[in-house]
Amino acid sequence: MPLLPRTPSLSRRTLLRGLGGTAVLGALAGCGVPAAYVAPGDRSATEWRLTWANWPLYIDTDDEHPSRRPTLEAFEKESGVSVDYIEEINDNDEFFGKISPSLMNHQPTDRDLIVISDWMCGRFVRLGWVQEMDRSRQPNVAKYLDPLLRSPAFDPGRKFTVPWQSGITGIAYNRRRLGREIRHVSDLWAADLKGRVTLLSGMDEAFALLMQGNGVDITRWRTDDFHRICDQVEKQVAHGQIRRFTGNDYIKDLSSGDVLACQAYSGDVIQLQADDPDIEFVVPEEGAELWAESLMIPGLARHKASAERLIDHYYRPEVAAELAAWVNYVCPVPAAQDVLASSDDEETAALAEDPLIFPDAAMRERLAIARDIPAADRTEFAKRWNGIVGV
Repeated sequence: MPLLPRTPSLSRRTLLRGLGGTAVLGALAGCGVPAAYVAPGDRSATEWRLTWANWPLYIDTDDEHPSRRPTLEAFEKESGVSVDYIEEINDNDEFFGKISPSLMNHQPTDRDLIVISDWMCGRFVRLGWVQEMDRSRQPNVAKYLDPLLRSPAFDPGRKFTVPWQSGITGIAYNRRRLGREIRHVSDLWAADLKGRVTLLSGMDEAFALLMQGNGVDITRWRTDDFHRICDQVEKQVAHGQIRRFTGNDYIKDLSSGDVLACQAYSGDVIQLQADDPDIEFVVPEEGAELWAESLMIPGLARHKASAERLIDHYYRPEVAAELAAWVNYVCPVPAAQDVLASSDDEETAALAEDPLIFPDAAMRERLAIARDIPAADRTEFAKRWNGIVGV
């Protein structure tokens, strides 16, 4: 069957928030609860079932039967593993609060596989609440995972996490309305954009791109780099340059023309361009952040072997291509590009040439995974950032 591109009317990432994320950690620290390491132990390799928690609108569905998920059903048929797929994650911090009591008390979460943002994955890895995967059971992951995503600072070698989908935080703008190009982060502070710029309100979503505008290597940024961007943003707020700070509601502002340029996610812009080809997405010359939302197997998950097998299924290039044609984020399996390019369907084949799904060589050189915010600094950083944003 030909792969059919699907762009949902509501972006999956429209539902993602994660604005700072300190409340739960602060509460744990206040109670004096130490990081709780959960030893892997023995897990069942014979129970042919698993429970998978994911975000809404983050998997392919059938045209005529939206409740059906073709790539997942193909795995169930081939493997004999029954998957209980739950779309229950709407916010990183909310989900952390939901399952952390079980993990903290060395109890199973009743979930064998979860998908959360990499900055939150880092928290689970530091706390020891996630199991190391057995790559001998995952030959496709070992072979096809994008080299750019293989070794983030929080999980060197990707022992505990595997990217589900990836994306870029860059700049979106309306070229027709603005009447010129945007090429640098500093272009956001131009006089003709005064009051027509938005930044992302979430600290973890916003800080890396702004640092890159200062020429900082975000894989090894320092505390001074963070406070420097806060100083700069405070100045732009006082000057009236920044209209407001947003979640994913920047989409509405950009579409209406109230905003001419903004921090944005690559996957959202693909959808916006379908309705307005004048909207462009830019990876600034200084670079942009490459992020991922990753699959993890929580501590004490009962069906680890089945979960590892499911992850490897999605790293088959043909399966990754089918998923990419639906979700329109940066595909973590570059080999899927050739699969899409060979499609007889013109729209599907065109996706292979979209640099926001498969970044070209020039764009890849400007992408980097940011070092995550250390736990010791998070409360202080969030207090300062949220004070600027007005949270």
